Amino acid sequence: MKKILKVIGIIFIVIIIVAVLLFVYLQMQPFVPTDYIEKVETGGDIEAKYLKLGDYDVSYMEVDTDETFEKYEIYYPSKMKKTNDKYPLVIFANGTGVKASRYRALFEHLASWGFIVIGNEDSSSWNGYSSAQSLDYMIRQNNNQKSIFYNKIDVDNIGISGHSQGGVAVFNAITNYDNSNMYKVAVVLSPANEDLSTFLNWPYDVTKVKIPVMIASGTEGIFENQIVLPFDNLKQLYEELNVDKLMIRKTGYIHRQMIYQADGYVTAWFIWHLYDDKNASAAFIGSDPEVLSNKLYQDQRIDIKEE
Repeated sequence: MKKILKVIGIIFIVIIIVAVLLFVYLQMQPFVPTDYIEKVETGGDIEAKYLKLGDYDVSYMEVDTDETFEKYEIYYPSKMKKTNDKYPLVIFANGTGVKASRYRALFEHLASWGFIVIGNEDSSSWNGYSSAQSLDYMIRQNNNQKSIFYNKIDVDNIGISGHSQGGVAVFNAITNYDNSNMYKVAVVLSPANEDLSTFLNWPYDVTKVKIPVMIASGTEGIFENQIVLPFDNLKQLYEELNVDKLMIRKTGYIHRQMIYQADGYVTAWFIWHLYDDKNASAAFIGSDPEVLSNKLYQDQRIDIKEE
């Protein structure tokens, strides 16, 4: 009997070790497929254009911090170091337990279109603190003559994006901090709905939002459509926003896939607002906005005051 118990104990320990190793392995894997820009299906010329890589080669650096989120991860156009040009800045807020190091392909893609992109290793981003700190860090670098980012950030053109819990972080980052007024535009991808966020003690108030917001979500899976962002909750959130706004749902995709499935339009949204690009704006405004007729999406709504 003792031998049997010993064998069972050894098996149990082995199972625990394997489970731990598997968990560590999965945490190291990309949350965004490295080849997503080649595999994501598009339903319009503008979406397809901005899903491709842009014209800029991309460089990367990371900076340790004493904050609990460990480090900043920054992607930027390589030519930035050789020119006097300024570039728009985009902050990214992480989903639950998913650190910026697992979003690499997404950040590289956006940087290839001429953006400086910063993330961090925050695994619980909901309150927007780590996003506010990321923004403060980049502004300090912009003012630091010894930094490669010295006078390279277009401080009038700053955006923010986040997925899931990171969507909650976006709403808090753009409303609750001293630097909230620096943001010009936002994207929220499958954000946790207000009822769920209240239950989890992740409060946010979209009625305080003052900048344009794009909301994208999926249509598949219990987690996406019954827990995180049921369609009725999405409509309620959209109605409560009293700003220029866009709502889209990509048909056939689950919660975690929405971090990248709408990336062609996410990129176009940022390029329109932060580069004032009229070609990109045609996806969302004008006599026939592409996003409204894109058959890969459903429940599209646009409320944008055109000049």
